[in-house]
Amino acid sequence: MPTYSYRCTECEKAFDIHQAFTDDTLTVCPNCGGVLRKIFSPVGVTFTGSGFYRNDSRSTTSSSESAGKSSTSTTSTPSAPAASPAPAPAKPAATS
Repeated sequence: MPTYSYRCTECEKAFDIHQAFTDDTLTVCPNCGGVLRKIFSPVGVTFTGSGFYRNDSRSTTSSSESAGKSSTSTTSTPSAPAASPAPAPAKPAATS
């Protein structure tokens, strides 16, 4: 169950409580009967390993190749993942 933090607007008492997602938000301070406010804070999540960053799955290219690709790339929204093309072979096959 997630832990939620609350602070009273009257007596400034702060406390944490375990609540289910389906539980109602607390509104009354158990200490003085004042109005409670939910405190929001950043979540402690760390993304590690491959696949979390945009450059993880890219092959290495020279600066002239990357400059040519940037001018022909399509625009996409930052929040939506862009469709990736089929991976190109790393080395061309030797011709006999």
